Amino acid sequence: MHELSITQNIVAIVAEHAEGKKVQRVLLEIGKFSAIMPDAIKFCFNICSQGTVLEGAMLQIREIPGKLRCRNCGLEIVLEKPFGRCMCGCTELDLVTGEELKIKEIEIEELCV
Repeated sequence: MHELSITQNIVAIVAEHAEGKKVQRVLLEIGKFSAIMPDAIKFCFNICSQGTVLEGAMLQIREIPGKLRCRNCGLEIVLEKPFGRCMCGCTELDLVTGEELKIKEIEIEELCV
């Protein structure tokens, strides 16, 4: 399960950017074609964040659909798999979106003194 090592890296990156402040929320974008299972990331996040500034933080995941552009007619189509056929019949498709893995937002607790 490569999601565990991916989640460990996400936690490390967010913790570094939080600079010791408590993290309230993390928003990830995961592409449909990325071969990363969002449910596995959620499960691993609770384990990997224990004892860190991310412990108890809410993890939100936004799935990015797989979008491909036809080389023949230029039409952009959404597909469940990174291959297929355009409505014009062409099978030469270029990936537009779907392989993302981004830490899109980090919400950090602000302390008032």
